[in-house]
Amino acid sequence: MHGNNAEESQPSIVVTTPGGRNERTPLLQNAIPAEQPQEPSGDDEQAAVVEEVTGAKLWLILCSGWVGVFLGAIDASIIATLSAPISSEFKSLSLMSWLATAYLIANAACQPISGRLTDIFGRGPGLVFSNLFFAAGNLICGLAKDETVMILGRVVAGIGGGGLMTISTFLATDLVPLRKRGIIQGVGNIAYGSGAMLGGVFGGLVNDYSSWGWRLAFLLQVPPVLISQKSYLARIDFVGAFLIIVFLVLLLLGLNAGGNLVPWVHPLPLTTIPLSLVALVGFIIWESRVAQPVIPVRLLLRRTVFTACITNLVCTMGNMMALFFVPLYLQARGGSATSAGLVILFAPIGICFSSVGSGYVMKKTGRYVALGILAVSLQTAHVIILTTTNDTTPKWQLMLSFLLLGSGYGAMLTVTLLACLAAVDHSQQAVITAATYGFRSVGGTVGITIASTVYQNVLKTRLWDRFGGLPDAAAEIPRIRDDLDELKHLPEGWDAGAVISVFMEAFCSVWLTMLGLVLLGLVCVSLMKQHTLHSTLSRNERS
Repeated sequence: MHGNNAEESQPSIVVTTPGGRNERTPLLQNAIPAEQPQEPSGDDEQAAVVEEVTGAKLWLILCSGWVGVFLGAIDASIIATLSAPISSEFKSLSLMSWLATAYLIANAACQPISGRLTDIFGRGPGLVFSNLFFAAGNLICGLAKDETVMILGRVVAGIGGGGLMTISTFLATDLVPLRKRGIIQGVGNIAYGSGAMLGGVFGGLVNDYSSWGWRLAFLLQVPPVLISQKSYLARIDFVGAFLIIVFLVLLLLGLNAGGNLVPWVHPLPLTTIPLSLVALVGFIIWESRVAQPVIPVRLLLRRTVFTACITNLVCTMGNMMALFFVPLYLQARGGSATSAGLVILFAPIGICFSSVGSGYVMKKTGRYVALGILAVSLQTAHVIILTTTNDTTPKWQLMLSFLLLGSGYGAMLTVTLLACLAAVDHSQQAVITAATYGFRSVGGTVGITIASTVYQNVLKTRLWDRFGGLPDAAAEIPRIRDDLDELKHLPEGWDAGAVISVFMEAFCSVWLTMLGLVLLGLVCVSLMKQHTLHSTLSRNERS
């Protein structure tokens, strides 16, 4: 279909190329009207100005993207509460971090590139592609017979989940002026918070009361989807995506193995960690030279962009540490997966309120720096509460801390995204949005791995210090570290209270690591500059 009917069916985007030509293309598909004599080469950044869409049409477009956000949030919160039972079934609790990081590595690779991909292919095909991979990954997880297949499924789901999360944000950025953007982002975060609320509790209930156990939680996420797509592969920075994957895999392999599977002086960590740094340097050099990079390094040289991205990185590290290790902490105390889900339920509740609230404040005031400082301060308060916990801490205290976490984290995400968008030109908005999501994914991936490394190393050391002299210690200590159910079947002579005390020491080490990260985030967010939040998409008004 073409002509007037095609233009009336969905929002349009006007692209001004360096040569001065105008191109009108449908926002959610990539067909070029026949009357257009020539399309741009795609070698240069293009300034995109979208005709403002309002009313029911705007909300219909946005809701189509928020469905994906809802599904991705369900998946993230389900794995948070089910990591312990899944790892225990496969007798590999010491490798628990890979259940999360496999998903997040794929996210970290795909989210930055999704901005460029959907600029090329269109937002609509990007959503279909993401749904297909997300469904396939969850199907693999639900049918997995060993931990290798399970991790593979998490990677496939992560590829799809990365697109589901980012594309909805691109749609909002395409269609909504910055001054109103905070509220729209807040509503989108409600979709995330709703999914997170349902996922954590539902995952626990399914595991505890279904005969299929945790597998059913993944199988229920598999929807029937179809996909069709064209090929413009020359404009995609596959080298950059490959280098970031290599960096993350090598870094996480070295951190997870060191002191846990092998000694720190073993050749595995001694080679993988330095090689990961080499891959990171190569990624930075490549991205600074390539025409259309995954993450535009030149934009990171801007103070607001850099500090906002680092805030996303370290605060997400702390957030993911809490989401994955507080449920483990509760289950080590003897709680169920369902009860752990009820505790972390309070984080998405906080996200829902703070995201919209922060967006409203920015719409009214046009300012965001002080709001960002307040947001990270709330997350800091959450971590301080965690550092005071022990094996008898009441659950209401943990629920309060997660309410603070969600309130701070939700507002921080909205504030830093708006700060980055205000600091760059309109043509760079999709790419910088994808970059902020990439920093979040890297933060979540590295954060969980660092937490797992700290936790496992402290747990192993303390167990050997306390119980290494017992005759069966060499066999029992690895079982305790790999299966929480072993805490209910300790051999004769093992003091259950002393074992739980060692677990509490390991968890406290994780909380202290989180505290250092969020304090760094507090410093970074305070260094952002105040830019204008424009009230129109063209950014030609004075605020």
